Amino acid sequence: MSRLARIPTAAKPPSPPPPPVLDLLSAALARGADSEVLDRLIGFHERLQAQAARRAFDKALAAAKAKIPIIAKNRTAVLGRQPYRHEDLAEIARTITPILARNGLSYRFRSQSTGALVTVFCVISHRDGHSEENSLSASPDESGEKNSIQAIGSTLTYLQRMTLKAALGLAASDDDDGQAAGPSSAQITRQQARELLNLIEVVGADKDALLQFFQIKGVTDLPATRFRQALTMLNSRRTN
Repeated sequence: MSRLARIPTAAKPPSPPPPPVLDLLSAALARGADSEVLDRLIGFHERLQAQAARRAFDKALAAAKAKIPIIAKNRTAVLGRQPYRHEDLAEIARTITPILARNGLSYRFRSQSTGALVTVFCVISHRDGHSEENSLSASPDESGEKNSIQAIGSTLTYLQRMTLKAALGLAASDDDDGQAAGPSSAQITRQQARELLNLIEVVGADKDALLQFFQIKGVTDLPATRFRQALTMLNSRRTN
């Protein structure tokens, strides 16, 4: 009894990919499409480009963060009587700039002054066009014998350092600034804590953002040496 040989079925060729949006746009122009159709095609093309740029940004940022080492704390400062160590902006830049560049990333800062507050924006950009930014605000650092310009400059440098670290997702626990007063330093009184909580409610401030800025778990953990700074930051919102 003979067996019939199976004849393999030819594989179905894959469907051709859809034509690029620019080809569709060219065809629409050739057909004399109206402005509404052209606007929709252009908008669709721009959305596709933005999505691709965002994906490239996320991929590059993840790759860069995987390569960024722990940044050495190369500076010692004193707040009150308590010394603490931190990394300065130059050390951060020296560490991260080559890694960011290899992944098509760069950063820049811009700043503005509103009332008693100085605000710094850190912008992280990718070569494909997508960028993201974050910001922090603080009052001028009037500690020591700084003049008004030096006080602003000190705050700008601090905010540049902190916004850059936040933008790259570097661990906040690596920075001693928020805990500079140390666990043994005096904290604000209960009355001062109530004053801050009432002020937060009155001006409509973001309590969690304030706690994050000072790197504390609760308002009662605020070092007494930073109570005036917290008041200044909150009171500045009354006039904004």
